[in-house]
Amino acid sequence: MSETMAMMAERAKECAEEIRKYDEIQLVSHIDADGITSGAIIAKALERAGIGYNMMFVKQLDEAIVEQLADMNPELTIFTDLGSGQLEHINNYGLHAIVSDHHRPQGETKLHLNPHLFGANGSYEISGSGTTFILATQLGDNRDLSDLAIVGCVGDMQYRKHGQLVSLNRMILDANPEYIVAKKDISLFGKQTRPVYKMLQFSSDPFIPGLTGNEDACIDFLARIGLQFSNDEKWRRWIDLTEEEKMKVTSSLLQHSMQSGMSSYNIGRLVAEGYILRSEQEGTEMRDATEYSTLLNATGRYMRAEVGMQVCMGDRGEAYNEAQDLLNTHRKNLVDGLNFVKDNGITELSHLQYFDAGSVIPETIVGIVAGMSHSSAGNRKLPIVAFADKDDGHKVSARGTQELVNRGLNLAEALSIVCQELGGAGGGHDIAAGATVPFGKKEEFIQKLNSTIATQLMRK
Repeated sequence: MSETMAMMAERAKECAEEIRKYDEIQLVSHIDADGITSGAIIAKALERAGIGYNMMFVKQLDEAIVEQLADMNPELTIFTDLGSGQLEHINNYGLHAIVSDHHRPQGETKLHLNPHLFGANGSYEISGSGTTFILATQLGDNRDLSDLAIVGCVGDMQYRKHGQLVSLNRMILDANPEYIVAKKDISLFGKQTRPVYKMLQFSSDPFIPGLTGNEDACIDFLARIGLQFSNDEKWRRWIDLTEEEKMKVTSSLLQHSMQSGMSSYNIGRLVAEGYILRSEQEGTEMRDATEYSTLLNATGRYMRAEVGMQVCMGDRGEAYNEAQDLLNTHRKNLVDGLNFVKDNGITELSHLQYFDAGSVIPETIVGIVAGMSHSSAGNRKLPIVAFADKDDGHKVSARGTQELVNRGLNLAEALSIVCQELGGAGGGHDIAAGATVPFGKKEEFIQKLNSTIATQLMRK
């Protein structure tokens, strides 16, 4: 991998030389955590280099947006965490562009920084924020932005395949221990900010039988093992526990999971690497890479990615407060979405399960609801597919598990194949992917997708 990193750094150097020719640059990035951190990394690097920029966040890059950019006629456009799938349009409209992305390329362009071009996999070896960090290092001393690179790849769930960051992501992590550090710990979400019982209650990946979704059971579990879970009327967080108490909870949780029939694979995932940002205040979302990425995703899901970017660039006042408000709204909407799925049910086919949220669940969060429902109410042996209405068709969000991927599931490939047959567009990663399907094609789409996934799972 050191050779791959060297080749990517060489390409990044070529891109940096081109960037330095201009005084003002148009930036375009995706609205998820990986895209927001990517945008912040390149923006900060340009600021330090004395180069101006205009920022644009987009939910999806398509021909219409490329045409809009061409009409703006920027001297140079930098795409981060997107662009590799739209190279044909970028070239056809004559955009002078640098693309820093990790999705599978479709087409060619000269100034293209993408792991797939150098023999690496963008699904788990490096994300968009990682490629953009490599670019930033060629523009100046920007090693302190390595923590944002890790936040982005964690938000993109790149640790899931191996249970920790590997390959190029690992190289970025290990090379910058003064900014970001790995720590083995319980893998449940919310170690910095949530009360311990809430960590257990909302655990969805992995799903803990008898505890996930049951607040009373979680409180009883902690009481049975003798944990003082509140102190002076204040609920204790994971970071408030002593090391001895953490070990007691972890060992009891592992024992509970084994007795509950949880798979050995998921039991093994209860303890995993976490990633701590050394410069951030303990007890805030930004201290933990997973919580940080969730905060950023909340801003993007509600079309306020620029707020998340301001947080990434150091705003701990107005932007941070607004991001927290968006996160609270996001959590409420997720609960409402989960209740909708619970009340309306999930339909099972032979090789997938699905639900149709119509206009009830916003299409920007239906994928998250799908993932959470997969753990709490669905069949973990089947991938889950969710539909939600959007202006130009049905939004499709598909989620799998690492166990299914190990058996041959590749949701990005499956969605792309079916969309080529029916129209629309699809892509993403093997474990999580999305698409847009034309109105009137939903039933045909789900049947073809079921057959395509069946074929994938029969390969192994």
